[in-house]
Amino acid sequence: MAIWDKNEPAGSSSATPPSPVTPAAAAATATSVGSPSASNSAVRAAASKEESVITSGITVEGKIIGKGNVRVAGKFKGDIQVDGDLQIDSASAVEGQVKAGHVTINGTLTGNIENANQVELKQGSTVTGDIKAGTLSVTAGARMRGHVDFGFGEGK
Repeated sequence: MAIWDKNEPAGSSSATPPSPVTPAAAAATATSVGSPSASNSAVRAAASKEESVITSGITVEGKIIGKGNVRVAGKFKGDIQVDGDLQIDSASAVEGQVKAGHVTINGTLTGNIENANQVELKQGSTVTGDIKAGTLSVTAGARMRGHVDFGFGEGK
């Protein structure tokens, strides 16, 4: 498909002319295309924000081991061990042992949390199990049955 119709006069083209490229945009494009280290850092930055999701209405049994972030909006039965963050949404449930950097619970966890840097229990959350973390924050309305050990460096 042609951008300009050759039969039209030069001033009456209905096609939009290309927008000019600024020097900053050209430099950014050249850096990201030409430099392997720049593209690797961009990939690493994107990978650090990646999230695996178990959506609502889905039940999964197994084991999760990895470096990314995990969000459970459905039900998961098994152990979760991630270097990233774990989020358990409201109306969702996890049954198993958890090892993650930052754990945020809005739903239900039946199992222990081991060596987390930070654990947040939000309003309406329920935990049945032990928690070992660097820091713990509990919002009014959260429920827990188990032992808690935080602030002594285990989660750091």
